[in-house]
Amino acid sequence: MNDNSKVKLVINLDVTDLDGEKVMIDFSTGNYFLLKGAANEIWDYIQEPIIVQDILKRLMMVYDVSEDVCRESTYAFLTQLEGYKFISLE
Repeated sequence: MNDNSKVKLVINLDVTDLDGEKVMIDFSTGNYFLLKGAANEIWDYIQEPIIVQDILKRLMMVYDVSEDVCRESTYAFLTQLEGYKFISLE
């Protein structure tokens, strides 16, 4: 993955918003996930294909964080989503 990688959603999960957090359920596995903070925004951004750099730019406008920390955290979260096969990275 790099800043020019394209993120595409592969699996649409059942997502419920609860007081600023998202609860996602993967009915195929029975797993559920709770998204907080920037993960909420990232999930919203990836509903349409998007370049990682665009995610980083949007997050940097919302959060007071260094670009390196933003990139590291975003890459880590996207890697987790890819590991669950929720997204593909091109």
